[in-house]
Amino acid sequence: MADSDQTVRVRPATLAKREQILKAAVEIFGNKGSTNGTLADVADQVGITHAGVLHHFGSKQKLLLEVLSYRDQTDVAELAEKHIPGGPELFLHLVRTAYANERRPGIVQAYTVLSSESVTDDHPGREYFEDRYTTLRREVTAAFHELCAQEGVRDPDTIADAAAAILAVMDGLQLQWLLHPGTVELGGASEFAIRAIVNAVLRPGPELSTYSHP
Repeated sequence: MADSDQTVRVRPATLAKREQILKAAVEIFGNKGSTNGTLADVADQVGITHAGVLHHFGSKQKLLLEVLSYRDQTDVAELAEKHIPGGPELFLHLVRTAYANERRPGIVQAYTVLSSESVTDDHPGREYFEDRYTTLRREVTAAFHELCAQEGVRDPDTIADAAAAILAVMDGLQLQWLLHPGTVELGGASEFAIRAIVNAVLRPGPELSTYSHP
């Protein structure tokens, strides 16, 4: 009798087909959005039936969530530990991610579209993005605290704003890059912004409010 706790093994062919569907979904939802993009579109791209997509993912909502998880997996695919690093190394990871995103416009487009749609009522990805931003703000905040300790800098009260600003700048630059890829350099602009924000925390300058108004 087989052990009831034995891990169910998924056949390589099944895994390959699932990834093929996910890649098609990234393109479809990136181009059409989660509302206009259909499972039939995804199925046509892969060369299977609508029922075939449902067989692998169960529903459109589950496929959307799997697309987001697939995007997260690509973020750590090249990391030795297979998870996002902490501390000051996190800032370098964010810069490397921005440069890597230049090579995967389809995933960036799908993420940008789905994140924008997630603010609408009852969007299946809303909880994902709420949790994602909460987690990332916490991790970036912790990285700032660790970096300040290493640099012998007393924690400024701007760290929370800086953490939110880094995430906002990265996502905002992705949008600009998708609209004007020949004008905006995603990696370089992201690196500049992250470096500027980190330096502003470590070596704060005068408040903008101290400047005289014209």
